[in-house]
Amino acid sequence: MPPPVTGLFVDLEFPACVSSLVGRANTPLAPLSERITWLRPQEICAAPHLFPENRREALGGQGILGDCWFICACSALLQSAALLHQVFPADQCTWEDEGYTGSFTCQFWRYGRWVKVTIDDRLPCLGHKLCFSHCQDQGAFWLPLLEKAYAKLHGCYEALWAGQVVDALVDLTGGLVERWSFESAEESFRDEIVSKMLDLKERCAMSCSVLHSREGSGDLGQFHAFTITDIQHGFTKDGESLLLFRVHNPWGRSCWEGSWGKSSDNWAVMDQKERSRFLSQIQDGEFWVEKEEFFQQFNEVTMAFPVNEEDHIQSIWTGALLSHTQQIYGSWIKGQNAGGSRNNTSFPDNPKFWLRVREPSEVYLTLLQKPRVEIGASNDMHSSRKLQREVSDTAAPIAVGLHLWKVEKRRFNLQKVILTPPVAGTSSHSYDRQLHLRCELSPGYHLLIPSTFLRDTEGDFLLRVLSNGPIILSEIASVPPVERASEDVMPGIWETLELKGEWKKSNSAGGSRNFPSYHLNPAIPFWVPINSQLVKVTLRQHNQENQCHAIGFHVYLVPADGSLSPYSQEPCASCIPHSHSLEVSKICNLASGQYIVVPSTYLPDQECKFSIFISTKTERKPIKSKETLGQILEEISVISLMKSK
Repeated sequence: MPPPVTGLFVDLEFPACVSSLVGRANTPLAPLSERITWLRPQEICAAPHLFPENRREALGGQGILGDCWFICACSALLQSAALLHQVFPADQCTWEDEGYTGSFTCQFWRYGRWVKVTIDDRLPCLGHKLCFSHCQDQGAFWLPLLEKAYAKLHGCYEALWAGQVVDALVDLTGGLVERWSFESAEESFRDEIVSKMLDLKERCAMSCSVLHSREGSGDLGQFHAFTITDIQHGFTKDGESLLLFRVHNPWGRSCWEGSWGKSSDNWAVMDQKERSRFLSQIQDGEFWVEKEEFFQQFNEVTMAFPVNEEDHIQSIWTGALLSHTQQIYGSWIKGQNAGGSRNNTSFPDNPKFWLRVREPSEVYLTLLQKPRVEIGASNDMHSSRKLQREVSDTAAPIAVGLHLWKVEKRRFNLQKVILTPPVAGTSSHSYDRQLHLRCELSPGYHLLIPSTFLRDTEGDFLLRVLSNGPIILSEIASVPPVERASEDVMPGIWETLELKGEWKKSNSAGGSRNFPSYHLNPAIPFWVPINSQLVKVTLRQHNQENQCHAIGFHVYLVPADGSLSPYSQEPCASCIPHSHSLEVSKICNLASGQYIVVPSTYLPDQECKFSIFISTKTERKPIKSKETLGQILEEISVISLMKSK
């Protein structure tokens, strides 16, 4: 054994000790953690290198850590040099370079941005061999280093035990990922997916998973992910066409003795040349599966959208480059805007966004939940920030959904719009960390509403829109939540109208009723509908908090003949005395009819912009929707990998 290497970078944030291996997840890794040692690559083999010359030898193998989902996703990086260098930046000094320091930096796309994670190259070993991921080429270390950086991002290696291939693909590509379930799928749907896989096999990472064992497939394990490395047509001696999938098992050993296993008699239906062509293309851990058997044994397929050299995502459906991207961060806050699904009358309270489409476009709407566990990442090459490793049981994603409506103009009746069927929407609220909708949208304005399944469920999200045509994404300003005056007065459903105005000196800043210029103030009209007597009027000045004017307002009924002189009659409701506040409000009992509200500053000629919010209590019709809740996600880990090879 070579002596330990000294004088190299040591990562104090992710030390070579038990705390970097296990947290509190109580996985089978915990009992082994005390036996694990940490070695640098030059202490493991004579000639370490990052990447093998043969790309096929860069395929990953799984060790004693249940992170097959991550290892399979890493195959995406082997499809694109641009992606590989994005995640594993080039020109880093390695073991044979004079400038080698023992540190490496990787990047992951997390919650809307690329974050850098720097590690030292001490890797977990058992018996002087890597005990977690490794490459087919035992001297290649790109994958174990990337795995360590990903473990640091999550707090410890154990945090990678069980996960979703789709989540790792998003973290590695920053793009879109499609997942298809074949449970009860029609044959036409399967054929469409196979056609898509054949077209894109050279440019897209593809994975397949077994979520539960079926009869005769025990060798494939349960909750296990595999990489699809090729799809080829073959021919029997009689000229019959066969479609075979080449599948790689990250366990790194042969595990399949199905109809087209290596020793199967089925190969006899091919002539010697054709048989040799297929069998010569498999290496350790790979096997061939015929199309029908593939759909019998595997439950789902995951495919990452290709990313070109300019870092543009390409649609797998049309080939269009999704070169226009915008994103906005948002939150669901209990008691404010966590309205729940369309099953709830509070659905309109959810955050709302405008999407303006300039020309007919293929558009992808994505909703990404913020990780609920702190991560060990920063924007700096070497972060001094303390790494937080606490892995919490509350880290699981919440059930979310997304719906979109086309509206003819930006000023619209929200209640009427959401009672109509959406242009696009999730069929059920799902626990996916990222979900997306594909739409063909016409020019104009569209209303986007993300929601949680249950009302008052809190969470943070990123709304991201990708399109092949110009788009503008913006947030619709939220209306202040209606304050409860008392439990018997304020419960119910409220519709709010926002109107904007301005007090201008010598023009519309007339001051209070104490001054003869009062009639110069803006007069804002509004209508109280039938069966809606309870109205809340809110006046908000757009000013700095330390520069507030004293503000107030009066409400007047408009006579049937339309004539009105506000300064000559008594108001039917008032919010006085004037207050030096950013916002004042008044709850009024008003009969159905036409009204005006006259907002004012106490003194004349005080300039400021303002907003008036008219909140009307209404008997809202129930939203005709029966939202459903998606299944809890089956995480892929595989405990049975502990079997010896």
